[in-house]
Amino acid sequence: MYVRKGLRAACIGLAAALTATVASAQTPKRGGTLVYLIPADAPPSFDGHRETTYATVHTVAPYYSVLIRVPPDDPSSTTKFVCDLCTEMPTPTDDGKTYTFKIRQDVKWHDGSKLTAQDVAASWNMITFPPKGVTSARVSYYAMVDKIEAPDDHTVVFHLKYATTAFLPALADPFAWIYKKEILDKDPHWYEKNIMGSGPFKFVSYQIGQSIKGVRNPDYYHKGEPYLDAIEGIFAAKQSVRVDALRADRAAIEFRGLPPSARDQLVKEAGKDITVQDSDWNCGNILTPNHKRKPFDDVRVRRALALAIDQWKGAPALSKIATVRTVGGIVFPGSPLAATKAELEQMAGYWPDIEKSRAEAKRLLKEAGAEGLKFELLNRNVDQPYKFVGTWVIGEWKKIGLNVEQKVVPTGPWFQNMRAGTFDVAMEANCQSVVNPVLDTGKYLPSKVYPENYGYYDDPKSIELYDKMQYETDPKRQRADMRAYEKHTLDTMAHEIVLPYWYRIVLSRSYVKGWKISPSHYLNQDLANIWLDK
Repeated sequence: MYVRKGLRAACIGLAAALTATVASAQTPKRGGTLVYLIPADAPPSFDGHRETTYATVHTVAPYYSVLIRVPPDDPSSTTKFVCDLCTEMPTPTDDGKTYTFKIRQDVKWHDGSKLTAQDVAASWNMITFPPKGVTSARVSYYAMVDKIEAPDDHTVVFHLKYATTAFLPALADPFAWIYKKEILDKDPHWYEKNIMGSGPFKFVSYQIGQSIKGVRNPDYYHKGEPYLDAIEGIFAAKQSVRVDALRADRAAIEFRGLPPSARDQLVKEAGKDITVQDSDWNCGNILTPNHKRKPFDDVRVRRALALAIDQWKGAPALSKIATVRTVGGIVFPGSPLAATKAELEQMAGYWPDIEKSRAEAKRLLKEAGAEGLKFELLNRNVDQPYKFVGTWVIGEWKKIGLNVEQKVVPTGPWFQNMRAGTFDVAMEANCQSVVNPVLDTGKYLPSKVYPENYGYYDDPKSIELYDKMQYETDPKRQRADMRAYEKHTLDTMAHEIVLPYWYRIVLSRSYVKGWKISPSHYLNQDLANIWLDK
């Protein structure tokens, strides 16, 4: 990592770890209602298979089950996975190409009916092989899957085309909720607007832009959980509203993350009544030029946009006011497959000499006939860090003569504009859960392969480079393949511009126990392990 973690943050992290250790030694108390904050106006839909936003996970994850997951008591792990609906983690057979899962027989849907392996197989077939007209946001993650079957009501078998270590992390995806086969067969879009699962909480009510409420599921199969009687998620897009709610104890926790200034403010004002947990974040903003719109179909213009941005000075400056910290490429910094600082500096947008970089940007714009270009930056109505990063980027582009207006819209319209292609350049994010670099970088594939890529470009070379990397098993060769894919994406074609990675700081009232932070704001969000010490 290239931006140092300060002593203060290190001390806070140590304190959080000690607090978590003490909490784990305590006997959980039962009862109470957890009021938590969801930093969005509303989710675009309730369907985890379709959506990619934390707004959907934080809203409805507590109502669903998954097949496997990262351990709730060790959510930072990148190599350990445990069963949720299965009875034990399987040992692959057929040279690593067959995974057989035995499904629990004590699971009930919230409508009282029994969940079986048929439901699990139907859900995973919908995720992996979506029918026409159905969107599966992470379908490219499962390119290795040949077929999924349920030979009986207690068994699900995944047959792979080839053995790969990327499969289990992909299977632990926190969006991969299990839906009822009977409902999917009648209407594969039903779950976009409705909630009915088998998770630790039962859905009670939803008020658009206000709140979502649930109550304890008395039939939950993980005995003893959940500890809470009820949960209430409060939608609050504005950071000031969330900070005030935590300060006044109108809400107990915000799971996504707040900036250093909010941390310092609340710790100063509330002291021991506030608990802080922090972590590196497998998430970062990216800028996506719409290749269907001129002049963004011209690689010279796209490269100029990248060359204008001073990543190396911008990241430390932003880290003082926003939830960003580390400069990186398409791979989560710190991963063995991530680019080194020297490797990054060879690509557009990372040159160490910013004046030279901006001079080249101006030259390219002139050559492309795009000097003084005016356009809109589509951004999400989320303060941290979208609006902060967007304002910074526009300031950087101004230094090469560009005139950019920031169009900030709520989460729903933000997705609608990107999916409809009605934008010039979009500020979006590549946020992943389990650190799985080969699959995490699928975001940069053309949309015909990765549906949630909004650049609208066709690039056979990109697919070729990605596939070569996915099949490679030798770590050194795979790392070289990743560098080729990354250089093609960010430098040669400048399809996307990766901005500094985020840093996660989660604040809660000190009576909130049992929950542990992870490198992803998607993980550990079913809230079954949370209890209130009051």
